[in-house]
Amino acid sequence: MRENKLYANLKKCVFCAPEIPVLGCYVSKDGVRADPENISSIRSWPTPKNQTELRQWLGLANHLHKYTKDYAGLIQPMASLLKKDVTWDWRPEHQDTFEAVKKSLASGPVLMLPDTSRSFHVVCDASDSPSDAPSCNLTMRAVSAS
Repeated sequence: MRENKLYANLKKCVFCAPEIPVLGCYVSKDGVRADPENISSIRSWPTPKNQTELRQWLGLANHLHKYTKDYAGLIQPMASLLKKDVTWDWRPEHQDTFEAVKKSLASGPVLMLPDTSRSFHVVCDASDSPSDAPSCNLTMRAVSAS
């Protein structure tokens, strides 16, 4: 490192840590999980009363969208309230969506890397609706024809 004039500040280094905070998430050998403080903020957020409050909440939720399955499809009812010239009308379906996103994030999912020692496929959806691209490890089984 010194040859290339790169220096490490030992006060800022972390060695042998089971988990480290990086850019609003925690990284460990098991994968990546959302910062518990952000999840707590999402969970304790009161029901939005206007477009500004909804935008604020969605800003934080969007930051954590990768931890929620089908996030784009899930928030669609709320996103429709943010369109230009739309009158604010918070309905039960908006509340249900709001609670579903909060619940999904509160479950504390961990994003894991695929096991590269096994075959895996990336499955994606290219339809006009919100898409999702999970990677799936496959369990291989031998099948014999008799």
